[in-house]
Amino acid sequence: MNDWFQADESPYLNETPDNRKLGPLPSRMRPRTLEEIVGQDHILAPGRLLRRVIESDRFTNLIFYGPPGTGKTTLAEVIAKTTHRRFERTSGVMSNVAQLRAICEDARKLRGTIGTVLFVDEIHRFNKSQQDVLLPYVEDGTVTLIGATTHHPGMFINTPLVSRSLVFELHALSSADIVTLLQRAVADCERGLGEDKVVLEPEAAHFLAEICEGDARRALTALEIAARSTPAADTGSIRITPEVMAECVQRRVIAYDRDEDQHYDTISAFIKSIRGSDPDAAIYWLAKMLEGGEDPRFIARRLIISASEDIGNADPRGLTVAVAAMQAVEFIGMPEARISLAQATTYLASAPKSNAAYLAVNEAMEDIRSGRVQPVPEHLKNVHVKAEGKAQAPAYRYPHDYKDTAVQQDYLTVPKTYYRPKNAGYEETIAKRMAWLKTQKLDQDKPIKAF
Repeated sequence: MNDWFQADESPYLNETPDNRKLGPLPSRMRPRTLEEIVGQDHILAPGRLLRRVIESDRFTNLIFYGPPGTGKTTLAEVIAKTTHRRFERTSGVMSNVAQLRAICEDARKLRGTIGTVLFVDEIHRFNKSQQDVLLPYVEDGTVTLIGATTHHPGMFINTPLVSRSLVFELHALSSADIVTLLQRAVADCERGLGEDKVVLEPEAAHFLAEICEGDARRALTALEIAARSTPAADTGSIRITPEVMAECVQRRVIAYDRDEDQHYDTISAFIKSIRGSDPDAAIYWLAKMLEGGEDPRFIARRLIISASEDIGNADPRGLTVAVAAMQAVEFIGMPEARISLAQATTYLASAPKSNAAYLAVNEAMEDIRSGRVQPVPEHLKNVHVKAEGKAQAPAYRYPHDYKDTAVQQDYLTVPKTYYRPKNAGYEETIAKRMAWLKTQKLDQDKPIKAF
């Protein structure tokens, strides 16, 4: 047992028979050893790096990130039970600069006698100044930092802290992992619901495992609500059926934050489903965003971008449909605007795809950024000035005066191909016309009037 850890900060580091039943079920059932942790085999299976450094007590600064309820705090507490160092715990919600500095200065005084591990829960909630306070203490080894966050460290944690840490991503638990935790809680008489004679039907366990979206805390909380609110049968047992569980849960809570990771991950899945021509997947991600409270105008803007980036001239009507959907959102609002968004989503997902226009403008801009800036040919300039001693520039040829409204002349000083139409949808027609024009020997000396 680590005598340096404050007992009131975690009941499981100083557990007694009297306090095993205290607190909500997710806290009581928190794993106490590496062997009790369910899931995260990609980092905790025997032989994996994180497991090795924990078991050997030779870990450096660590940052754990991943969705809620996946075991970030659990890992920190397991480290607290196995480490031979002083363990301090704080939170990005509760602490301020003065408290952080006081903790680190205490650690500096004890340096040389015992090392200090500083666990910062929700470290992403520290602002830049607060994170900067930690840096010199982490830099000189006064404290070994363990940070936990639901957000990607590269976006929410200062680069110097990230560069000095091992970063491990925790994944949402699988349905099978959640079922294992639920069964363990029902069977455990010391910390769980074993003494309450709870009977969790397999269908109810699987239902809960599916709707909790890999969040162990959410699953165990729902289980406890069901157990506490369900009357016992004549036999004294509490039977939890799928119907009981559905009533307790009420509805599926969408794991979606409008300005953080879930926001960006879901819109990414939405656009990639459209790009991949899967209207069913695209509609699902659209529905999740709308149910999660996403701004429909944001969705409409992304549809417009996708119409040009991924569909382009393979179906030029895609842009018209997307812009019309945006106008509908502005004009009628939600909830009816969901129909217009669904129409645009399914149209774009089903349309032929081409990113030729997107690639063309990117390639041209890269040429310009690289210094390959071409002057405007004289015959294309707006005003022609005749310079003394300089040969007269060729006259501009007005294409509409020529057959097929095309004439051979230079439009770039150094010709280069940027737009390469693909053989998809209407762009196949464009490609054929472009190829045909290149094969024509246009008569530049005999313009004709088209009208």
